[in-house]
Amino acid sequence: MGKTLTIEPISRIEEHGMITVTLEDDGSVSDAQFHVTQFRGFEKLCEGRPYYEMPSITERICGICPVSHSLASGKACDAILGVHPPETAVSLRRLLNCGEYIQSHALSFFYLSSPDLLLGMDSEPAKRNIVGIIEAYPEIARDGIRLRKIGQQIIEMVSGKRIHPSWVVPGGVNAPLSAEHRDTMLQMIPDALAIITRTLTMFKKTLENHREEIATFANFPTLFMGMVDGEGNLEHVYGKLRLIDAKGHIVVDNIDPANYQAYLGEAAENWTYLKSPYYKPLGYPEGIYRVGPAARLNVCNGCGTPLADQEWAEFRSLERGPIMSSFFNHYARLIEILFSIETLEKILHDPAILSPRIRAIAQPNFLEGTGCVEAPRGTLIHHYRVDENGLMTWANLIVATGNNNLAMNRGVLQVAKRYISGSEVTEGALNRLEAVIRAFDPCLSCSTHAFGKMPLLIHFRRADGTLIRTVQRG
Repeated sequence: MGKTLTIEPISRIEEHGMITVTLEDDGSVSDAQFHVTQFRGFEKLCEGRPYYEMPSITERICGICPVSHSLASGKACDAILGVHPPETAVSLRRLLNCGEYIQSHALSFFYLSSPDLLLGMDSEPAKRNIVGIIEAYPEIARDGIRLRKIGQQIIEMVSGKRIHPSWVVPGGVNAPLSAEHRDTMLQMIPDALAIITRTLTMFKKTLENHREEIATFANFPTLFMGMVDGEGNLEHVYGKLRLIDAKGHIVVDNIDPANYQAYLGEAAENWTYLKSPYYKPLGYPEGIYRVGPAARLNVCNGCGTPLADQEWAEFRSLERGPIMSSFFNHYARLIEILFSIETLEKILHDPAILSPRIRAIAQPNFLEGTGCVEAPRGTLIHHYRVDENGLMTWANLIVATGNNNLAMNRGVLQVAKRYISGSEVTEGALNRLEAVIRAFDPCLSCSTHAFGKMPLLIHFRRADGTLIRTVQRG
């Protein structure tokens, strides 16, 4: 009989996940799956809560991307109120998002993935971590620590706290920006620009070392989805959704996120708690699409800031059409950090950013609202329904990791088929199975939600196929 290889937990990702690879008698790979084995169910526990608590409640889903949840939630609550926040509040929300992107992408690139990228996929496991980077590349490690700190400080100066600030509120934000904090952030920009410029130069020089990974890390045709502004440029907070196909043709454009259910369906499998969204017109699973850094750079017409536009053009020149390999998410993250720094500087130079007009006050005027932002990992949708008293009756969250679920599973299978064959399975092969997941930078804290009730049956096995335990629900 064949056997099952199990990687549990996957290292250097956020929260707990598992990969299983099923082998035939001859050692060939017949299947591979990425399992999310934890369940939290924020949609259900939010029922009965006042709508205005939702930004603070949902940002507790995750300590890495609380800003994204608070922004999506705040926009859903804006829709329930039927208001548009004052322009200063919109700009302040954008500032907060810039800090989120800088710190989150820096965490992913420097802390989680650089050990693979710089030390090598086959390097010694004991040293293939951030400590190993500090020893081998101390200047790069310092740059990563400094850049993430800058992002966290921006979040703190804008909102009052680095994690879970409870600052985004329905109708706007709850405190204006001080001139002192504006000036301090402006002083950080040259340092941040210098770091990201050095890092982009360094990373592009390493691409030739990863030709096999580029060829196999979820490198296949899919749809791509991301948010763009009115001119089709990269947009993270306020915009409409666009889907393109594998040839770069626009499939559907200018989608109001409030109408997402007309385009996106959600499937559930019995071996994972993570939902699998798909593009409805193509059905499941043929409607596979990808979101996130590379997907956003694929769907947009440009970034809209000068330095990021130069890097975007170079990024897009890697292939004639959309960039297919999800390995290039690492590259796209660096470009988005640059875009966020430029956006930050532009907003801070606007005198209106210090205005005290930061919130529109209203009572609920609608019983339903949807908010959508581009979280660092991809498109994030919050959809709420309330009763006449403004109490939550229903919620649905579609998170970036869910949007990428079909692609991550197909990517794991692609890597397994390329690197596993015969009776010997190398540590480097197993690391590549984890690394393809790290290329997506999944946030499993964000991903473990349910739409309705999903049955679940997971078998935990050792490499020799011996059953360790079974988890079952439904």
